[in-house]
Amino acid sequence: MNTVIEQIPQMGDITLTIQITAQFNYSAVVAKRLVSRFVTDEISYMLRALDPVLVAADRIVWRVPVALAFPNVGVLGQVGTVDVDVENGRLMLSPPQVESIRTTALDLAARHVDTSSPSSAA
Repeated sequence: MNTVIEQIPQMGDITLTIQITAQFNYSAVVAKRLVSRFVTDEISYMLRALDPVLVAADRIVWRVPVALAFPNVGVLGQVGTVDVDVENGRLMLSPPQVESIRTTALDLAARHVDTSSPSSAA
């Protein structure tokens, strides 16, 4: 059901009250662990799950950032996110999203290698 909000002001203060109810069956720690296991097993062992944030949309989810990390350097940067349903623990991730994470990680890795390689003498 869509609610129509009449006359939203263009400027000034606004107060919205939204109530959403969900059964919290999966904690942030568990969501991070689920995403970490998935990305290391299915995409690359060089990906890490970072600390999740709670997001309320169609469902309440833990949004877990995924970062590329090199062993000798640490985290290079975020390459995507994975949502985890707080009620059932399901990873809300499509094949195109997986491919986007993979491609972004490869691009970031290639940029890092290019900038960290010693210049060859001409």
